[in-house]
Amino acid sequence: MTIGFTIGKFAPFHDGHKYLINKAVSEMDKFYIVVYDTPKFNIDIETKIKWIKDEFPDVKILKAFNSPTQYGLDKESVEIQMKYLSNIIKNISVTHFYSSEEYGKYVAEYLDIQNVIVDKERKKYNICATRIRKDVEKEKEYINKKVYDYMRKLVI
Repeated sequence: MTIGFTIGKFAPFHDGHKYLINKAVSEMDKFYIVVYDTPKFNIDIETKIKWIKDEFPDVKILKAFNSPTQYGLDKESVEIQMKYLSNIIKNISVTHFYSSEEYGKYVAEYLDIQNVIVDKERKKYNICATRIRKDVEKEKEYINKKVYDYMRKLVI
């Protein structure tokens, strides 16, 4: 059985995320999404989970609270992040990690699973959540109406 997972802040959830999850769901027997709590972005975790579940009702969601603040691809940062993530996915026999990011290889290596990179060059959907947070009007084509309405409230 193939069991994949991805991680993310999903702040906000956009078409690039949907593309990655669609690919993973079509290839895996089971798929998990680790959703990080991100208080600094003013988008609560339950809202982000609802956005994902509205699109993908069959995926399994794992909540990630109080994540380490040390980020980076250096050995120490990777070790800190991987210990945290390993605790969240414990008892799940994952076989594949899906992402569009450089850190995917570190996650897969640490867990000794297959790394699946999806649209790393952003050719299918040239978007990231940071750009949406900076200018929701300019980037609204990449988010659905519910996400757009929520993000507009944050900006106003």
